[in-house]
Amino acid sequence: MSRATLLVLADGRFPAGGHAHSGGVEAAVRAGRINDAADLAAFCRGRLHTVGLTSAALAVCAALGHDPVELDAAADARTPSPALRAAARRLGRQMMRAARATWPHPLLDALAARFPRGTHQPVVLGSAARAAGLGAEDAAYCVAYETISGPATAAVRLLSLDPFQATAVLARLAAETDAVAARAAAAAADGVDALPAASAPLLEITAEDHAAWPVRLFAS
Repeated sequence: MSRATLLVLADGRFPAGGHAHSGGVEAAVRAGRINDAADLAAFCRGRLHTVGLTSAALAVCAALGHDPVELDAAADARTPSPALRAAARRLGRQMMRAARATWPHPLLDALAARFPRGTHQPVVLGSAARAAGLGAEDAAYCVAYETISGPATAAVRLLSLDPFQATAVLARLAAETDAVAARAAAAAADGVDALPAASAPLLEITAEDHAAWPVRLFAS
C-alpha cells in the first residue's frame, strides 16, 4: 500500500466534485443550528457516526470487490432522501471521471459502463481505492474523513469561520474518525446484508428543503 496514493485520494483538492457540496451545513447554518466552531464540531460528530459510518462501510465492500449492483441497491436503501440519492450519484460520476483519469483500470471501466448515470460516491471511491492498490480500510478512512472535512470547509465559506478553528475541529475528531473507519471495516467483513444503516433523519429532511431553494451556494 502506498501512503502517498492514500493521500492523493483523500486530498480535498482531488477533483471529485466535493467542493460543491456542504454535506448539509448550508441548510444547518440557515436554520441557526451552526453558528460557531462548537456547533460545527457537534454537527461533524453526528455526521461522522451516522452517514460517515454507513458510507465508509459501503466503500469497504466496494474495495473488497463485492457486487456493485448489490452495493448500489444497499446505498439507495440507506438514503431515504431523493435529493441526497441524486447528490450521491452526481458525486459518484465526478469521482469516476477523476479516478479513471488518475488510476486507469478495467474495474473502473466496467463500473462506469454498468452505471452510465453514476452510482453512489462511496461505491465509486471504494472501487477507486481497489484500482489504486489501496486496502479496504484505506477506503474507509477516506470516506470517514471526507464526511467531516467537506462540512468543515463549507462552514468556513458560509460563516467566515476562522479556518484554524475549522481545522482544529477535524483534528479533535481524529480518534473518532479512526474508530468509525475501523467499525466500518469490521462490519463489511460480514457482507453487504450486515452493513450499518445508521442515519441522520434531520439531514434527510433538510436536504429535501435545500434542494428546493431558488438560490444556494452549494449543490447539497
